[in-house]
Amino acid sequence: LQRRYVHGNVVETLRSRNFVQAVTSETISEQVKSPVAVYCGVDPTASSLHLGNMVTLMGLLHFHLAGHQVLPLVGNATGAIGDPSGRSTERVALEQDVLAKNIAGIELQLKRFFERGTAYAQSRIPDLDPNVLRPVRVLHNADWYQGLGVLQFLGSVGRHVRIGAMMARDSVKSRLQSPQGISFTEFSYQLLQAYDFWYLYHHHGCRIQLGGSDQWGNITAGTDLIRRLPGPQSTSAGDQDSQSIGEAFGLTIPLLTTASGEKFGKSAGNAVWLDETRTSPFDIYQFFVKTSDADVERFLKMFTLLPLPKIAQVVKDHSQAPHHFLAQKLLAAEVTQLIHGQVGLNQALCATEVLFGNRQSLESQQFTSQDFANAFLGDHRLVSIPRSHVLGKPISEIAVLLGSCKSKSEATRLARSGGLYWNNQPIADSKWVPSIESGDFIGENTIGIVRTGKTNYRLLQIL
Repeated sequence: LQRRYVHGNVVETLRSRNFVQAVTSETISEQVKSPVAVYCGVDPTASSLHLGNMVTLMGLLHFHLAGHQVLPLVGNATGAIGDPSGRSTERVALEQDVLAKNIAGIELQLKRFFERGTAYAQSRIPDLDPNVLRPVRVLHNADWYQGLGVLQFLGSVGRHVRIGAMMARDSVKSRLQSPQGISFTEFSYQLLQAYDFWYLYHHHGCRIQLGGSDQWGNITAGTDLIRRLPGPQSTSAGDQDSQSIGEAFGLTIPLLTTASGEKFGKSAGNAVWLDETRTSPFDIYQFFVKTSDADVERFLKMFTLLPLPKIAQVVKDHSQAPHHFLAQKLLAAEVTQLIHGQVGLNQALCATEVLFGNRQSLESQQFTSQDFANAFLGDHRLVSIPRSHVLGKPISEIAVLLGSCKSKSEATRLARSGGLYWNNQPIADSKWVPSIESGDFIGENTIGIVRTGKTNYRLLQIL
């Protein structure tokens, strides 16, 4: 099974792609030579995952494609508590209806990520057969907290945890030194995450927990609890033999920052979401196409499944002509396809050509009318007008119909000053009439793009 992947040992693959910050034991490389179960948890603090989450999801995807059992965990129980790791203040408690909405959104996105990720991998990894991969199982930790009383939890889990070790966690120490301090609720979070690992180890045969480097304390709390707390005396038919699966491991991934020191996954201070209704495929594409030269090779290794020799060659070619942004364009296209599929990539490329391309590049791409409609779905800049109201009309009238200009005289002035464009081509004569017969429309002869100035676009869609 592993020979179907680009590398026989997934941990070594992750090392070669700069994924590994630390491991609890170097023997983890030996353990993954045969299939194991691995998990990573996500608390539903928002209705969508963001690019920061994608770093660990890519780690899980590598495990999945190497034939291991992947267990993404939605923290619908721990999400009500809040992880203090990496935070200087306590999280605001979520209302139950908000939490429920977030849980549904996160679960859907996790399933979609692995579906699209596997489809993307098929086009990048020769001979990969998705039918032999183990199905991804999305779990919820509320399933094993239901019916577990506080006295039972403290009497079993709490008895095997030492306060000194809990106080020594970086997430706790930093908060104790802050003016706000830390509540008992957040202080106890590490017990819950430790119990998650313990439960998954004994009931799902999970031996590896994956997480960001800020999760090291929570992960080691889990491996320590597994060593200290014996497993259940008997298990159901579907459970693993809890006494024979061996050592539990943790693997952390570096928290990404850009070469300039900024936190990865932010655009103008705002999160870049994986939900296309919150961050469009076009905006995902634009985020990555703006990657600096100092970061692009690292991001190609981490966010794509391209072979390392190809990445090295692309970076070399880019260095010889950096003004063409070859590496950035490849990175943006690969990540957009991975997250949003081929349809999402087509939308992003279409919108990019409309807003930043020229007539030749627009025509060479041969986008369909539906590509334009999808790319600008819900965008006020896409204006649909009946054929009879458009054909035979000069560009000055079309500009007014689209709302690009307030009057024909304004369109005339813009044309004379070089500020009126049709399909990104300057039009000097405001009386010029675009026609289908002359090939002036694109998108199966149904789309025309009017631009005034540098950034004011309107797309005409002929009905």
